[in-house]
Amino acid sequence: MVTLIDYGIGNLRSLEKAFQAVGAEVQRTDQPDALQRARRLVLPGVGAFGACMAELHRRRLIAPIREAVRRGIPLLGVCAGLQLLFEESEEHGRHEGLGLLPGRVVRFPEATSDGQRLKVPHMGWNTITPHRPSPLLNGIPAGTYFYFVHSYYAVAADPNDVLATSCYGGVSFPAIVGRGRVFGVQFHPEKSQQRGLRILKNFLDLSA
Repeated sequence: MVTLIDYGIGNLRSLEKAFQAVGAEVQRTDQPDALQRARRLVLPGVGAFGACMAELHRRRLIAPIREAVRRGIPLLGVCAGLQLLFEESEEHGRHEGLGLLPGRVVRFPEATSDGQRLKVPHMGWNTITPHRPSPLLNGIPAGTYFYFVHSYYAVAADPNDVLATSCYGGVSFPAIVGRGRVFGVQFHPEKSQQRGLRILKNFLDLSA
């Protein structure tokens, strides 16, 4: 069973169908009690960091997420969901995150190091470079393409939390993060064809 955290922001239907395609039973909920009973949690996200956190607060989901992590329940953040795992974001002012991973979220620069204007958001297919072994990366070789759409990226305070990176405009950023049973992917696995489904299947195969 995979529990998708439905807080009104994110393309839940696509993620739900992708998890079902790899054999998961999927529950969508915004109820704090349901999160406490979950065996695996998925935190999606689209749009502004502050708006995502405001909705999580409004629906009283912050404490249940943190408690689930404390109890060792696997958690996967997707796109902005990865960014929410960190301590803060500079998007439209300073906003506090879930604080499950140390670090902050910043915007891509307006120009590359050689002065060329950088198109933001970073949108489209890009490769990843694994940095250390992880069950989430089983069957995912270096150079695998995934689909990205984002204007901000995480700067991890602990490099050991970075499982894989990607590069855009000369900026190397975390494409996959993980600490213990907390994971995040900056790309959209549900839009990344078979390799994206493999990431979801790897998450599904983690022992609950």
